[in-house]
Amino acid sequence: MNTIHILKEEGRARLGIVRTQHGDIDTPVFMPVGTQGIVKATSPRDLKEMGVRIILANAYHLYLRPGDALIQEMGGIHRFAGWNGAVLTDSGGYQIFSLGVLREIREDGVLFQSHIDGSRHFLTPEKVIRIQENIGADIIMCLDECIPYPSSYEYTKSSVGLTSRWARRCKEAKKPDDSMLFGIVQGGFYKDLRLKSAQELIGMDFNGYALGGLSVGEPKSIMWEMIDTVVDVLPPNKPKYLMGVGFPEDIVEGVYRGIDMFDCVIPTRHARNGSLFTREGRINIKHARYTNDESPIDERCTCYTCRTFSRAYLRHLFVSHELSSYFLNTVHNIFYYNNLLKTIREALQTGSFEAFYEQFKTQWKGGETQNEYSVCNG
Repeated sequence: MNTIHILKEEGRARLGIVRTQHGDIDTPVFMPVGTQGIVKATSPRDLKEMGVRIILANAYHLYLRPGDALIQEMGGIHRFAGWNGAVLTDSGGYQIFSLGVLREIREDGVLFQSHIDGSRHFLTPEKVIRIQENIGADIIMCLDECIPYPSSYEYTKSSVGLTSRWARRCKEAKKPDDSMLFGIVQGGFYKDLRLKSAQELIGMDFNGYALGGLSVGEPKSIMWEMIDTVVDVLPPNKPKYLMGVGFPEDIVEGVYRGIDMFDCVIPTRHARNGSLFTREGRINIKHARYTNDESPIDERCTCYTCRTFSRAYLRHLFVSHELSSYFLNTVHNIFYYNNLLKTIREALQTGSFEAFYEQFKTQWKGGETQNEYSVCNG
């Protein structure tokens, strides 16, 4: 069964459509992160005006607060959050991994302590599916074990087996509704284990396949090596989703290597820290050099922030700790990301993606903190 309709290909890059209960998603696509059911410092109206069609919410956080049962009672996440676009929910595997000593991984599930109030919870693969079904997401994810970098071969091999067994239980627990279930390829940074994980999940025939356990502190060269190892093995008629990555250069590179879907907190988190994206790279709006700068963030950007405000004013808001700074900066960064993906899709449509890819690599300077390497999951 095709769950992505491929319209054009150029090399490994793909132009496609993923159809959901809440509208068609043009791919490649970037999904802004709305952990609590809202993309921080924005509203659904803002996202819709910017052309965003899908956001990512986190089942772990929504389970703890306000509770998936309440969301179901309120009519599901779309009605509860006032968002009529598509929603993908992450199972929370990465968040549980981040708890460290506050969690215990068992064969039947994960015992963990809430970061909110210290209460203890036990999540099984079956419960994780039920939580996401109660939330009412269009795309839901299997429970997986996200392991640290570096991890030994023996531990990683054991973890792959556990993730595969949990994936099968998730598949068996899912109701036969219109939502899609994605499996998550793990395997750390061992090629044979990445292939083993991919092949086991392919045998279960999920609606899509995500690449997890990446961007956890490893060199980017190793990350791309792991992606190259499995991306061509995954079924061509299913979406390929790179979880928690990344910077604009990562997205362009990911599309070039065959990835269809991306998410990351970078555009929103960087916005709240005053780091803004332009076509050439990043700028940090708090720098004194922008005190008297009358130009917009990016002369060629048509977002509300760039159409209306100068760098000088945006710097004033940021250093004054005005809440509107978060909003205006976030609008720009999300618009930038959404426009980048739109430009990529247009290049694929016209058969000029290869030229775009080379031009981007030449022009993109990374920005004032270009040596920064951030973990994008969160």
